[in-house]
Order: sequence, then structure tokens, then C-alpha cells
Amino acid sequence: MRAHLGDHLVIESVTTGAARRDGEIVGIHHPDGTPPYDVRWSDTDEVTLVFPGPDARVRPVEPAPEPPGTSRPEEEPSGVGGMSSHHEPPNPGDIGRRLTAARERQGLTRTETARRARMAPDYLAYLEERQADPSLASLIRLADALGVSVEALRGGGAELPPGRGQALLHPRLRDLGPEECRARLSTHGVGRIAVSASDGPSVVPVNYEVVDDAIAFRTAPGSVVAEAVGKEVAFEVDHLDEAMSQGWSVLVVGTALSVTEPEAVRRLADHAHTEPWAGGDRRMWVSIRPERVTGRRITAADQ
Repeated sequence: MRAHLGDHLVIESVTTGAARRDGEIVGIHHPDGTPPYDVRWSDTDEVTLVFPGPDARVRPVEPAPEPPGTSRPEEEPSGVGGMSSHHEPPNPGDIGRRLTAARERQGLTRTETARRARMAPDYLAYLEERQADPSLASLIRLADALGVSVEALRGGGAELPPGRGQALLHPRLRDLGPEECRARLSTHGVGRIAVSASDGPSVVPVNYEVVDDAIAFRTAPGSVVAEAVGKEVAFEVDHLDEAMSQGWSVLVVGTALSVTEPEAVRRLADHAHTEPWAGGDRRMWVSIRPERVTGRRITAADQ
């Protein structure tokens, strides 16, 4: 027995041959389309893992009829699980984007992630690229493979601050060396700059880049961050692994400088990975040359 995503699994009566139960196949665990399958049953809308018996058969998904006069190429590229792509551009849903982000943070390929989650690579590609609704069983396996929670993949708690989980039973807090700090600063991301402004201290998140060992970000003239130019500031980045109750933080101290030389501005713009999330007119580049870099990491005591 072989199936594709979207096919129906039909359970027939052994005496009459009539369908007793059917459901859509929403998860395929082997690259060749053989069982088991995640099936969403039409009578209950529940998804269960099914190992089909002799009374089961696969009913292929039927393509929608095309309007008269519609021409089709002789051959279309196949989509996930052999389903036609219809040349539509990928339209990932929220789960797909979160899956991709979690996988890339771990530095994993789709093939390796699929192997860890015990599912077909084509099905993982389908989940990442389309507005899919994976079964709870699939989400549990993916969360385990990526070291995150099912809630995180679903977007639960997106409006809540990180670090709400339980602390480790035996945590170990250690200092990071200079090279470890630089590695965790990486080349870009979101960090927080602490400044002493005219109306008091402020901490502002910014999209930053690391160019020639200097931290650079864009802001708007007249903003709170712009007031920091010429002053000593602190810049901090961190990361929390909610599932493992671990994390790290890196703190940089240095003087904020305005970048105005055209060639330097062009170089920073060329290295920019993204536009500032805050939007608006943020063409003023500010650079921080680290004078002091420290970091800490929390892990389990036996790591």
C-alpha cells in the first residue's frame, strides 16, 4: 500500500465491501508512501496514527476539474508526496515559518530533521512551505527533534515574555570567554541597547549587524538611541532555550558613534540582513566598538 498526502484511507466492511469509515491522510512517515499514516477521520475530525489492515484501501485525491480551454503542460513538477504544485508559490503558515526558524537555529537540514522526527522529508517540506495543519503526533515528534515545545511551534505564548518555564534542578552558571561571546553575537539579530537619555535611562531593542567586530544598527535622528551618540552605552543579546531551561547572554560596553562617511554607510547597508522591524525612516547608522565584552551561560550541572 502506498499513498500521498491528501489521499483518503477507506476502511471497508469485510462482508458488504461498503465503506465503514474514511479519512484524509495528513501525515506520511516513510518516503515511499507506505504505512503508517496520520489520518484525520471524517466522522470525528480527530487525527490518529493508523497501521492499515486488510480491510483498508487508499482512494487517491481527485484533482479539481479545470475550466474548458485550459491548457496544461505535458509535465508538471510534482509537489510534496507527488501532489501537483499547480505552479503556486509556497505560502507557509505560522507553523511552517516557526518550523523553519527552529530548524535553522539548530543548523539542521530538512533531511536530518525529518529523520529525527521519523517522518518523510517531503512531508516536512510540505509543513514548512504550505499552510498545513499537522497532527498532534507529528508536532510532538518535531518538537522533540528540534528541542522546542509543541506550544512554541503553534505560537502559544507569543505575547508572553520568555523564561516562564521551571529552572533546572541543578543549574550551572559559567562565564563565557571572549571567543564564545563573539560567536554568540554572531553577525546579526535583535539586541537591546541601554542608554542614558534626557528623560532617564532607557533600554531599546534594535536590529543589529556585526561588521568588522563593531555592532551597528539603524535608528531615526532625534530618537532616544540617537541621543546616545558620543556616550558610553551597554548592548546586550541573549537566547533562551525554553524546552531545556538553558540560555546565555552577552553584554557589550562601548561608545556609540554616528556613522556618516559615505563609504562606511554603504558598507553597512550592504551587510544589512533586514530592514529595522520598527519601520519608518531609520537611515541613521550608529556603531558601537566594543571596549568590554562579557557573557554568561546557564546549563545543567553535568554539561
